[in-house]
Amino acid sequence: MTENLNPREQYLGNPNLKKAFTSSEFTEEQIVELSKCIEDPKYFITNFINIVTIDKGLVPFEMYKFQEKMVDTFHDNRFTVCKLPRQSGKSTIIIAYLLHYTLFNENVNVAILANKSSTARDLLGRLQLAYEHLPNWMQQGVMNWNKGSLELENGSKIVAAATSSSAIRGGSFNVIFLDEFAYIPNNIADEFFSSVYPTISSGKSSKIMMVSTPHGMNMFYKIWTDAVNKNNTYVPIEVHWTEVPGRDEKWKEETIKNTSEQQFQTEFECEFLGSVNTLIAPSKLKALAHIDPQRSGEIDIFEMPKKDHIYTCTVDVSRGTNNDYSAFTIFDTSEMPYRLVAKYRSNEIKPVIFPNIINELCRKYNMAYVLVETNDLGQQVADALQFECEYDNMLMCTQKGRSGQILGGGFSGRGSSLGLRMTKAAKRVGCSNLKSLLEGDKMIIQDFDTIAELSTFISKGKSYEAEDGCNDDLVMCLVMFAWLANQQYFKELVNIDMRNALFAEQQNALEQDMAPFGFMDDGLNEHESEIDEYGDVWNPVDVVR
Repeated sequence: MTENLNPREQYLGNPNLKKAFTSSEFTEEQIVELSKCIEDPKYFITNFINIVTIDKGLVPFEMYKFQEKMVDTFHDNRFTVCKLPRQSGKSTIIIAYLLHYTLFNENVNVAILANKSSTARDLLGRLQLAYEHLPNWMQQGVMNWNKGSLELENGSKIVAAATSSSAIRGGSFNVIFLDEFAYIPNNIADEFFSSVYPTISSGKSSKIMMVSTPHGMNMFYKIWTDAVNKNNTYVPIEVHWTEVPGRDEKWKEETIKNTSEQQFQTEFECEFLGSVNTLIAPSKLKALAHIDPQRSGEIDIFEMPKKDHIYTCTVDVSRGTNNDYSAFTIFDTSEMPYRLVAKYRSNEIKPVIFPNIINELCRKYNMAYVLVETNDLGQQVADALQFECEYDNMLMCTQKGRSGQILGGGFSGRGSSLGLRMTKAAKRVGCSNLKSLLEGDKMIIQDFDTIAELSTFISKGKSYEAEDGCNDDLVMCLVMFAWLANQQYFKELVNIDMRNALFAEQQNALEQDMAPFGFMDDGLNEHESEIDEYGDVWNPVDVVR
């Protein structure tokens, strides 16, 4: 506990805080203690950090074994990612370490970021409480002290804010603590790392400490799995609920009774399950694995185009706002299982530019068949592809009474149009078939973004859509593809044997049509055929007289 300070030495009248540039004299014992604390964060935390508990109030911090391991890992590594169960003291131990880092390092900047700004400020408040209860001879004098930041006389600063791309933009930070990062929406997480990570990674000693309980398959899931598989430089730390003192099988049973089995698996077993009532079964979502694609801008390539393969593209169009993405997916439909080979997703692309990107990539994939969702601005994109880009393999749909929309080969009477209008009926069929394709292993998806969206694509009323705060643009591309795959005309297009049979049938019909013109058989070339300048094969025929 801090000693009483002279009022002239107090920061803004707070008897527990020393104002900046207050002179101090140290005893030999205090110098020894300071040296021990500087060298060993665990010694500092054990001997000088106090925390508030529900049952006992303000008490000295007694670290669990796994918390001691966490401190060592934070201290010895630049990048750490921690997967811990709820209410395990994960935030408390990091706050204690950050206090040590700020107190005993000069001119460092620390950011405490959480899914909500109020949560971040609460974490900073807990750090400030621990600081107030340090002996005043150990304290640095306070320059600035409020709910969102603090600054010490050694030049070190701490700020608290919600995790976002703008939270700490323009600043140079030595340590960033990301609390409950799994609860940050994917679009915000993407923007955050795009803007912040280059700054952090450029330093030689800067640190990122990411801590969370799992919450679906999102950015935290990707960073964690990549860390475990040694595909990034993060050091993974995993804590099982049984490592927390006081938690045993009896506690588990009581917790499940008061919550649910799935909630326990997510919050305490730390399993990366999707949201409740997802379209795709949790067991299947868990089994889906992602790979790193070849990336060119917003385009991800998983497989390069292959000669003679048949590809199909489905397109979902947005208005180009920050909360909505335009997207398309390209599947190899030459054989089962269908495989996702390329995808595009952007929340900045404008509808007038979008067709050019689709046109360029789909031509590379052997003139892939293209189906555009024509709700809202989708019709504009479909028309531009057909008439401005002169893209030949556009798919069309026809309204057929009670049957609803069916895929057709072109404009065939009233109700025919480019693309697919995503009606309730079409979405219902698409969702049903998507579930069948994925869970029946008839579709292979190795894209992280798509898997993440599937984990939050949930039942709402009589339909399925993204969980609040999440996106489903890539999933809707899958829903369109699944609807398409259920159409008879599509099956004929992508079935090579069927295509060959249709070609033979067309050739035979052509020959029969040409027969009345009187081709003569001289009997000399009975088994010979000719190939014309267009590559068509012409076989001799018997003329019936």
